[in-house]
This record gives sequence, structure tokens and C-alpha cells, in this order.
Amino acid sequence: MSVKKEASGRRSIQIEVEVPGTPEEVWQAIATGPGISSWLVPVEFEEQDGKPVAVKMSFGPGMESRSAVTVWDPPRRFATEAEGWAPGSPPMASEWSVEARGGGICVVRIVQSLFASTDDWDDHLEGAAYGLPGFLRTLQLYLKHFRGLRSATMKWVAPTAATESEAWEMLTAAVGVKGVSVGQRWAAPAGVPTLGGVVEHFTESPYDALLRLDKPGPGVAALGTFTMGGPSFVALGFYLYGDQAAGTVAHETPLWEAWFQEHFPMPAGPGQSEWASRPG
Repeated sequence: MSVKKEASGRRSIQIEVEVPGTPEEVWQAIATGPGISSWLVPVEFEEQDGKPVAVKMSFGPGMESRSAVTVWDPPRRFATEAEGWAPGSPPMASEWSVEARGGGICVVRIVQSLFASTDDWDDHLEGAAYGLPGFLRTLQLYLKHFRGLRSATMKWVAPTAATESEAWEMLTAAVGVKGVSVGQRWAAPAGVPTLGGVVEHFTESPYDALLRLDKPGPGVAALGTFTMGGPSFVALGFYLYGDQAAGTVAHETPLWEAWFQEHFPMPAGPGQSEWASRPG
């Protein structure tokens, strides 16, 4: 993903995705706390006099971020600005816009930018945008199949001594999707908590998959492996939808906790069951 550089010093990365729904429906999914939490990570909007002034996102303990809302124009566009990721780095701005297209389709456009006179911070832009395509595929599934439903999540990430490709082989084999084609129905093998549905996305560049679930309930499962400048990580997350979602998550979480710990053991302590900044 290349960084666009302008004479003014503005550097930016742009991502677009087509999603089903009216602008108002898409806006609810990308510009409200419950909506964003249904396909990204837990999000809260701070309001003042009935208008959003900040967005708080949680990627896990110690990985919270807060961005000031600088533009608010529903259902078309909003923008935020946050401090840089490292001491001395410039603030990073994000702009989200919704554009209606024919046939009940909208384009969601995300532009992330900063101002700098050198290339020193380009990797921060690229890093910020790295995980978005995977999350946006979940947004597409959410709007197509589960639009407006309540959501509940359970998510894990753990380091592994295996290489990224080895970890991917282990993960896909364990849940029974290794060798399964996109569009094919599947059910997890014995020894795995109840899991089944349709494979919606599967790729090994990067290593990730999205599964549209009917068991343990309506929802989406995201699987993946990745590296973050050192060890490889295994990630597994569930977004469940509907009135029964919270109850299902409460029932299934200890089962998946035990399964994940058995197959991908990680050090005990705070954060052992938290999601990373990139989906599978």
C-alpha cells in the first residue's frame, strides 16, 4: 500500500470498499459505537451537547486510543485526529466518508494522513492501514447478513514459536478449514467447540480467513496469523449477532479459552485473551 505524497507535506493512504446498504444504514455501522464494535473493536463515542467530540477504541489492555472528532457531517463524512504513535511523531488524521452508488451499494472511503517533511513516518501510516482490509471484509459481511443486529465478541491472540506459515497450517487444520474452498459449507471436527458455517474468504497472502457462522450462532469468525517485527502470532475472533449473542458468548468463551490455550499455549497473566490490532 503506497503512501501518497503532496507538495504541502501531507502524506496519506486511502482505502475504499463497497458495502450493501443505504448511506444511513452504513453510517450507523461506521460512525456509532455499537456499529463499529460489531466489526472492528470495542468503540465508544464521547459526546458534548449531543454531538460527538472524541472516539475511544480499545484493542486490549494498554492498547487504547482516543481521537478528537474534527468533522461531523452525517451520513456523509466524519474525521478524527490523534497523537502520533511514538514520541515526536506528527498527529495522524483519519477521514471516513460514505458515497451512495446505484443498486443499494455505498462506497466507504478511509483516508489516513499526516504532515511531515521526510519519509520517517511513512511506516506509521502503512502500519495504521495494514489491518483495515481484513476488518472491512467483516464490515461487508455484517452489512450484508447481520445489519443492525446486536453484537457480542470473543477474541484471542497469542505468540507462537512457529513461523507464520507453520502457525497458519496448525490453525486451519485444527478448526477444519484447511483445504476448504470459498463458498463451501463446513463443520469443525471433533474436539473443537461447536463451529460451522460457510467459508467467505481465505487467503495466504496474508494468512487470513473469514467464516460466516450458523454455529454456535449467527456471526463471523476471523482467523489469521501474522508477525509484528519479531515472533509470529495466532489470532482468532468471533463476532456474534442477534438477541442471543451475549448469552452465546458467555457460554462459549470458557470452551474456546480452554481450546485456544491447549493448542496455542501462552503465558498466564493480564492480556492473555486479548485481540491484536489486526484480524485473521
